[in-house]
Amino acid sequence: MQLEHFSLDEFKCKHCGKVLMKEEFLSMLDKARDLADVPFVITSGYRCEKHNRNVGGTPNSSHIKGYAADIATRNSADRFKIVFGLIMAGFRRIGIGEDFVHVDNDPEKPSGVVWTYYKKKK
Repeated sequence: MQLEHFSLDEFKCKHCGKVLMKEEFLSMLDKARDLADVPFVITSGYRCEKHNRNVGGTPNSSHIKGYAADIATRNSADRFKIVFGLIMAGFRRIGIGEDFVHVDNDPEKPSGVVWTYYKKKK
């Protein structure tokens, strides 16, 4: 698969080194990167089940199935551009953290949702 903005190495599991990403996901992400016009630094792509457990991922994580990536964000302006690009490219599942954006297109999960990873203040 030929990608304009990414190499497959960016998506490999940090534990086993495998890259079992879905082509449709990668194609959409490449389009989103083009639309956002800011760099997408992938901090997590494919995860084997062991690595997913080690990082505290949910047992049904879309990363395990190759449908997800986490993208580093440096500031609010870049975060906005990244989210805009993702939505314009057709993504309908986006999670927003303090320093990253999670995106997936897992067909087994609800679509048209945005959530945050911010810790609730007590």
